[in-house]
Amino acid sequence: MESHGGIPLIMPTTAEGFASRTQQIKADLVAQGSRVQAMLELSCAALFERKSNLASQAIEMDEAIDKADVAIEQAAVALLTDATRAGASLDPQHLRAVLTIVKANNELERVADVAVDLAEMVPAVARIATPFPDTFRVMANSVIGILRDTNTSMSRNDPAIANIVLQSQHAVWAFKAALLREAEQQVAKGKYPVEFAFHLHETASMCEVIADHCTNIAEQVIYQTTGAIVRHAENCWVEVPRQ
Repeated sequence: MESHGGIPLIMPTTAEGFASRTQQIKADLVAQGSRVQAMLELSCAALFERKSNLASQAIEMDEAIDKADVAIEQAAVALLTDATRAGASLDPQHLRAVLTIVKANNELERVADVAVDLAEMVPAVARIATPFPDTFRVMANSVIGILRDTNTSMSRNDPAIANIVLQSQHAVWAFKAALLREAEQQVAKGKYPVEFAFHLHETASMCEVIADHCTNIAEQVIYQTTGAIVRHAENCWVEVPRQ
């Protein structure tokens, strides 16, 4: 039971009360998505500009994100616990909404972890004068865009935008392949230090991981709004038939 100013607060146990609590948790999740996006943008800017001060700012944002992650998880668990104790009948769509919140919250926290990893690479990259290839900049900006679309689909409960996120993953794979080919060619020509090529490989892989987390959230948005389960197969996304 929560309290305010020493006075116990009785949490509403009606269907409307649980719906209101779910909406509040969802609002907290949307705010978390914006927080993680800002962190990723700052981490990428720190890499592009090779500025350790920006990297430090990005890393400092992780504490607030971790706290929000725990708070959202606890609020969702408390809601389901209270519903069970009250014998409340939550309809399938409401249950899917809560499950989506929990899963998306976890994925966002993992995106933040990768953003920290990107920021932590800045000091090493800053010691190398070789400029980033345009392919990497486009790839990084594309991943930021994918996270932005993911947050939008989650905020609006929009399966159409979620599907766009799913299809965008293929572009990230293509960018990564092109970037690695370019790095290999430049190393062979003596234009890229091996260390720089290694950093490019690492950052490209991190961008790919972020895109993967975004598609996981998109899958949940589609599940919540339509009840459909989608999986990746044969370079495309397909709906798994429901039993």
